[in-house]
Amino acid sequence: MSITLSATLAANEDIERRRRAGERVLHLAFGEAGLPVHPALRDRLVAESGRNGYGPVAGAPELRAAAAGYWSRRGLPTDPGLVVCGPGSKPLLYGLLLAIGGDIVLPRPSWVSYAAQADLVGSRPLLVPPPAGEGGVPDPAGVAEAVRRARAQGRAVGSVLVTLPDNPTGRLATSETIGRLVDVARELDLLIISDEIYRDLLHEPAPAYVSPADLAPERTVITTGLSKSLALGGWRIGVTRLPEGAHDLRARVLAVASEIWSAPAAPVQQAAAYAFSEPPELAERVALSRRLHGAVARAVHARFAAIGASTPDPQGGFYLYPDLGHLGLGGSAAVTRRLLEDHGIGVLPGHAFGDDPAAARVRVAVSLLYGETAEQRLAALDASNPVTLPWISAALDQLSDGLAGLAEAMPGAARERRPALVPTPCHG
Repeated sequence: MSITLSATLAANEDIERRRRAGERVLHLAFGEAGLPVHPALRDRLVAESGRNGYGPVAGAPELRAAAAGYWSRRGLPTDPGLVVCGPGSKPLLYGLLLAIGGDIVLPRPSWVSYAAQADLVGSRPLLVPPPAGEGGVPDPAGVAEAVRRARAQGRAVGSVLVTLPDNPTGRLATSETIGRLVDVARELDLLIISDEIYRDLLHEPAPAYVSPADLAPERTVITTGLSKSLALGGWRIGVTRLPEGAHDLRARVLAVASEIWSAPAAPVQQAAAYAFSEPPELAERVALSRRLHGAVARAVHARFAAIGASTPDPQGGFYLYPDLGHLGLGGSAAVTRRLLEDHGIGVLPGHAFGDDPAAARVRVAVSLLYGETAEQRLAALDASNPVTLPWISAALDQLSDGLAGLAEAMPGAARERRPALVPTPCHG
């Protein structure tokens, strides 16, 4: 088994190393929410810092009850007894793969850790592209075909994983696609794992949101956390909602958890219980961050569109997935290398997400553009039009200059076919 550092973490460390060495690098490669901790959460963590006991493997009763309330307010009545907490949704996903067993269907592209975790537990992922224009959910007809073919070869396929909304594409699957996937899952007896960590960051106007658990609660596991909506990535806390009646699965997940993480950090659990209860001040923070992510994502989208890149409109989270194939500069690794080495723009290559290496698609994360200091990031959060702030405007100008330079490097034949560049709006 070949085990390497996660592509996102490796890129983040490389870019930070370059910055410390004095290089001017625009950091668009890491999916960190890029905002300060809300003071109410910081105060709650300090108040609970005296808690030093392990606590229950499933998580503190207060946190499980708060998470159940969070889902109930979204139309999914939840038994706190079927909620399991962990040190981030990432370990929970790993524990679920171990507990469920068998091979798994993944969207292509999909978040870098899904396939890597499947490899670690000995599961062979089946990669199925999403329907055209969507992301995060493999095409249901393709899922059925892939599962039947794999089972005919003697493989045990037990689950399919979806991301709503998606990383890396920033897109949200339609309710029709979710409905068709649920039908396939029932027909082929697949468990659905729905990673909904970006659910509360849908851009305005928000598209219709349908979770597989709305349609098939008996076979849907949901995972979420606070690293994106409340920018608590370093706190490492996540929760999962198990299907109705899934007591055997719960026992297996807890067995895995007991041997890997024992229990999440007790003070963080208490602060998370407060967060999942959604008091008004935290609900306001989530709403402001949703507005900020959407505004900057749209501005970055315009920069890629200006050089003729095919870029689906972002719908949620803080990601875009532009296709730069029209430039004729090679696949995703070559384009990523050119952007970083020649133009000081750090992105992730699409092949890291399971995409075709020959395709020139890259994952762009906008959330580290909000400022270098807490003061700048709070100003971005409060601004009605954050892209006009001097530091964000300067970052966008740097992006435009780098992309223009990349476009100028295209081969002659490709240059003749290039659409006329759209002037980039001035941001004052």
